[in-house]
Amino acid sequence: MKVKEVIVVEGKDDTVKIKQAVYADTIETNGSAIGKSVINQIRHAKQKRGVIVFTDPDYPGERIRQMINEAVPGCKHAFLTKEKARAKHPHNKSLGIEHASVTDIKEALAKVYDVAEEHIGDIQQVDLISYGLIGGNKASVRRKWLGEYLKIGQPNGKQLLKRLNMFQITKEELDQAMQALDMEVKNES
Repeated sequence: MKVKEVIVVEGKDDTVKIKQAVYADTIETNGSAIGKSVINQIRHAKQKRGVIVFTDPDYPGERIRQMINEAVPGCKHAFLTKEKARAKHPHNKSLGIEHASVTDIKEALAKVYDVAEEHIGDIQQVDLISYGLIGGNKASVRRKWLGEYLKIGQPNGKQLLKRLNMFQITKEELDQAMQALDMEVKNES
């Protein structure tokens, strides 16, 4: 089952666990000090696909939910109880999405998600090469500019195609962005 919305989680371990349960894209907050670029990604994802906030059932997780609610109102929320998010090993007292069972994650998400239509992006790796976004001298500078322009964060070369598809950027939108970049470079010369 493919989840239409982008799921906001706290970290990489949560992403791994979510992807064991459902086919979904995630944005990681990397803790409770959410940066402006992450908030901008969440805002953009909400406009494009919708967002489900799925954080740990503890104080930092609730704080993250509150910060996202204030910055990007109207996101959906999925919840796990502390019992379902507790580590199963008796010596491990930690709590988090990454410790939940696949079944519990599916049940929590089933209450809020929409099924995605299959969207296969029309942008291909050859397009990224031709625009100098990967494999060129100034590729990282061009990716940084593109990420800011399209509000998709600052992906590296490997992440760029995935990020463009995650935010459902069309080939036409990429072409327009790259024309804008070329105009900006031309004006600076």
